[in-house]
Amino acid sequence: MKLMKKIAINALLFLAFTALASMQAQAMDMVDLPDSCEDKGMNIIVCPLDDGIGMDEAIDSMKLRANSLNFKLVAHMPLSEQVKAMGEDSRRMEIFQFCDALIAKQMVEYNIVFAGFLPCRIALVEGADGNASIVTLNMDTMVQSVELTEDLQKLGMKVRNTIFSIVQAGVEGDL
Repeated sequence: MKLMKKIAINALLFLAFTALASMQAQAMDMVDLPDSCEDKGMNIIVCPLDDGIGMDEAIDSMKLRANSLNFKLVAHMPLSEQVKAMGEDSRRMEIFQFCDALIAKQMVEYNIVFAGFLPCRIALVEGADGNASIVTLNMDTMVQSVELTEDLQKLGMKVRNTIFSIVQAGVEGDL
């Protein structure tokens, strides 16, 4: 009978722990990148656009998602246009920079190294085959590579989830 009691208590503890872990994961609202995304090394992720999604649709989707998550589009660099203005042919290549200035300020005040990663960059690049991909920093590696206070860890996860959500919207054309 004592053995059955121990098993029952351990089962309840296990269920309670599992429920708590699930609630914590839900509270963080973890955002996963689409399955088509691939880590290409050097902490860079490349995500091909879904079939039928054009580059303009991807851009509109990223901007709308960023806006809905209160992240500012602080810079847009149409690099291919600059290359063309210099007399060279170029496939389409645009870089978008998104930021939450208050989070950026806190991160840089904690460790100046973060200034080298700001603002968060997402590139949209047309490949030689005419298909486009979204390219960004692997935020998982970034958040895990620096020891942060608990509050800054939460802010880092917020940035990670927001950037991954913006990428996801672009890949899927989620207007």
